[in-house]
Amino acid sequence: MSSANQELLRQLPSIDSLLQDPRILAGSAGVPRRIVSESLRAAVAHMRGRLGSVAPLVAPAPSPDSPRQTRPAPASSPASRGDRLAQTSSVAPLVADKMALNTEIVIDALTRIRQAAGPHYRRAINATGIILHTGLGRAVLAQRAIKQIEQELCGYSILQLDIETGDRNRRDERLASLLNQLTGAPDATIVNNNAAATSIVLNTVAPGREVIVSRGQLVEIGGEFRLPDVMAAAGVTLVEVGTTNKTHPRDYERAITPNTAAILRVHPSNYKIIGFTEEVELAEMVRIAHAHNLVLIDDLGAGALMDFSRFGFEYEPTLADSIRAGSDLVTCSGDKLIGASQAGIILGRNDLITAVRKNPLARMLRPDKLTLAVLEATLTLFLDESMALDQIPTLQMLRRSRDDLAVQAERIAATLSQKVVYTDVTVLEGYSQMGSGSLPGQNLPTRLVALHSKLIPPADLARQLRRHSPPIITRIQNDRVLIDPRTLLEGEEQVIVDAVVAVLDAAKRARGC
Repeated sequence: MSSANQELLRQLPSIDSLLQDPRILAGSAGVPRRIVSESLRAAVAHMRGRLGSVAPLVAPAPSPDSPRQTRPAPASSPASRGDRLAQTSSVAPLVADKMALNTEIVIDALTRIRQAAGPHYRRAINATGIILHTGLGRAVLAQRAIKQIEQELCGYSILQLDIETGDRNRRDERLASLLNQLTGAPDATIVNNNAAATSIVLNTVAPGREVIVSRGQLVEIGGEFRLPDVMAAAGVTLVEVGTTNKTHPRDYERAITPNTAAILRVHPSNYKIIGFTEEVELAEMVRIAHAHNLVLIDDLGAGALMDFSRFGFEYEPTLADSIRAGSDLVTCSGDKLIGASQAGIILGRNDLITAVRKNPLARMLRPDKLTLAVLEATLTLFLDESMALDQIPTLQMLRRSRDDLAVQAERIAATLSQKVVYTDVTVLEGYSQMGSGSLPGQNLPTRLVALHSKLIPPADLARQLRRHSPPIITRIQNDRVLIDPRTLLEGEEQVIVDAVVAVLDAAKRARGC
């Protein structure tokens, strides 16, 4: 360790002195003292680690409002501006005196205080073009759902109480009625996600017995959860039939034994097999199941309530299609093509839905009032399809035209080009994605704003945008940061422009340009 760094280590401020720093006092007003103290300790420890491991660099102290950036060390001979811009450093900048040392610690501590005191589950801007982004909460809720929560759930609310009799009733009654109108299903119930829906259905109709599934449908869902594992946890025995690419009716017929309870179809909503393939049609699977007194379970995954093929997509079977085909039980997600909250929807025969409700797992897996209210508001919009298309953000983003996206991308690029330097801003052809296992293999043409700066590496630019308030999430491809306007909501375009300009301006100042 250099003698300069040893001297700076001796000058590290105490926690008590930092607690009295006017900048800390102003930036931590209303924040619990414990959070402030722990943030200061972490900031001091971080600086101590930097001083102990890296040779000192002379760098101007950044302002509290600007992200810390790296300034290249002085060269032995003068370098041109272009040469300096081309340099990158993996070494964090250190400080040269006690005042700069304190300022860096204060800036770091204030960032930590804001992060610790603020909500983790907070608004973010999705500039990735992935409509159902699992890391960003999947579906954006319709304003109707938000208003219903604000207006109806701000105090006590009706959850499972019969207004006429005053007696307790089922909390899923309203949703069962809506789903009956939308799909024709005799009855319905709700759990907290589709994996739970599949699990409780299997555990209800086939505990200790066999369930037949095509090998081409043994999917892995998010988080490395695989269908065979879900079935084992549900207490049923998986019987695989056919091959990965081809399964025939006779495969199902031959697999049926006295211990068989059900046939399960898993619609490929999160994968796609193309080429020399063949699967048995749902109607034929229903015929086989009913001929042997078996239950036909159809896991539709994404849960389409309308035919998306009229918008140029490949046909996606709807919930109503499955009910009309004779499925005994149908399961799907509430937060994919329906565009509501995370939920597992179970539709089907009255006797089977009643049995599901009586399963002890039903209480463990039941959703709360917030989930049910969001689902009710969203499903209500589907009673008028034009209202659903107009007001559900998932459907709005899905249907945005290429021309509309091009206009917005060009506008963002033109604005940024006028405000930033040493940065190439271009508009490229590209693709958005539905995400979360919906409409697999169906890319959505879009126009992308691409940023490549000499001031800051792409990974650092993306990181600084994520640190913005609200966080801005982008993609990196071919050494460029990409912004896809498809998933931007009203008012977010200007936030992105301002954030990019601020990050690049800070990088420019840090490099002394």
